[in-house]
Amino acid sequence: MEERILFTSESVSEGHPDKVCDQISDAILDEVLALDPLAHVACECFITHDFLLIGGEITTSCKVDYEKIARDVLIKIGYVSDEIGIDGYNCKILNLINTQSSDIAQGVNRGKIEDQGAGDQGIMFGYASDDSENYMPLPIVMAHKLVRVASSLRHEGKFKHARPDMKSQVTIDYTDATPRVKTVLMSVQHDEDVDMENFKKYIHDEIMVPVVASFHLNTDFEYLINPTGRFVIGGPKGDTGLTGRKIIVDSYGGSARAGGGCFSGKDPSKVDRSATYAARYVAKNLVAAGVAKKIEVQLSYAIGVSKPISIAVDTFNTETLDKKKILKIIDEVFDLRPGIIIRDFSLTKPSFKYQDLATYGHFGRPDLNCPWERLDKVDLIKSLMAKENS
Repeated sequence: MEERILFTSESVSEGHPDKVCDQISDAILDEVLALDPLAHVACECFITHDFLLIGGEITTSCKVDYEKIARDVLIKIGYVSDEIGIDGYNCKILNLINTQSSDIAQGVNRGKIEDQGAGDQGIMFGYASDDSENYMPLPIVMAHKLVRVASSLRHEGKFKHARPDMKSQVTIDYTDATPRVKTVLMSVQHDEDVDMENFKKYIHDEIMVPVVASFHLNTDFEYLINPTGRFVIGGPKGDTGLTGRKIIVDSYGGSARAGGGCFSGKDPSKVDRSATYAARYVAKNLVAAGVAKKIEVQLSYAIGVSKPISIAVDTFNTETLDKKKILKIIDEVFDLRPGIIIRDFSLTKPSFKYQDLATYGHFGRPDLNCPWERLDKVDLIKSLMAKENS
C-alpha cells in the first residue's frame, strides 16, 4: 500500500477551559493597556469547577476590577450555569495579582525606545508558507475556521443544543500536487436531551462541508463527530484550564516549531509575544516576496538587551536565494529590537483587542487588523533580491 504524506492540526473553541483562561488574561491586559499604555502585565488564570484563580504580576497606575472582567468574559462565552460548565455570575474568584519585580523593570524601562531591553530571555519562531492565501498552513486555518463557524452559529441560535466547549482536527493529504482533505474531526459539547443523529448531521452538513468547500477542496472526506458518543459535561466542569497551554493552537498547528512561552496575558515588552509577532511578519513578507515557498524564522533574546542574540532561518529546501543572503536581507529590512517592534506595531495602543487573538489563532487573521500580517516589505525585499542575484 502506498504511503501517504499526511499532516494534522487541531483547534479549540472559545469555550475550551484553556482558552477561557487565555481570554480572561487578555481581557485584563486590554483593560489595563487602555487605561495605562505603559503598564507591565503578566496575567495568568487557572479555572476549574466553580472556581477561577487570577494570578501574576501587573504594575500599573490604574485601578481595574479584575473580577468583573473575568465574569464578563465567562458570561459572553455562554458559561452562565454550573450545568453548562461554570456559572459566570456566581462562581468563586480569587485574585492574587502582584506587582512586577523591580529587577526585571530595570532592564526593560529605558529612556529611548530603541534601547528598551527584552522583557525576558527566550526563543521565538515565526512561520509562513504558500499553502493558503493568508500564508498559513492549511490544516490549522481549516481547524480554526471549523470551531469559529460552529461557535458563531451557536451564538446566533442556529446550532441547536450546542454548548461552548468544542474541538476540531483536520488531516490534509499532501501526497499529490494538489492537497486533499483526508479526515475532519469535531467534538462538540451538547445538551443532555440532544437528538444525536440530527446533531451530527448538522455538524457535517452545515459546518464541516461548507468550511472545507470554502477552501476549494474536496468534500468527500472521512469524518468523525463526538467519537466517544457523548459530550455533555464540558468546560471548566469537565476539565481544568490554564493560561498559555495551547501554544500550538495559537501559532501554526505544529507545522513550525514553537517558542518557550505563550502569548496571552503578557504586555508587548514580553518578547514571547512581540518578537513572535515580528518573526511572523518577517517570514510572511519573505514568502510573499518569493524568497522561499515556506520559511521558519527563529529569534532569540536576552533579558534587558535590545538586539536579538541570534537570527536563524529554515527554508525547508524551498529557497530561491542562498540562506546567508536571506539573513542579510532580514538584517537590512527589519528592525527587531523590542521597543521598535512595539512602536511600529502600536502594540501598547493596538487597533485590535488582544482578547480577540486569544481564540482561533494569532496569525493569518483576516478578520482582525493585525500589523504583523502586513505585506509592506515585499517590494523592498524583491529589490534586494534582484541586487543579490545580479
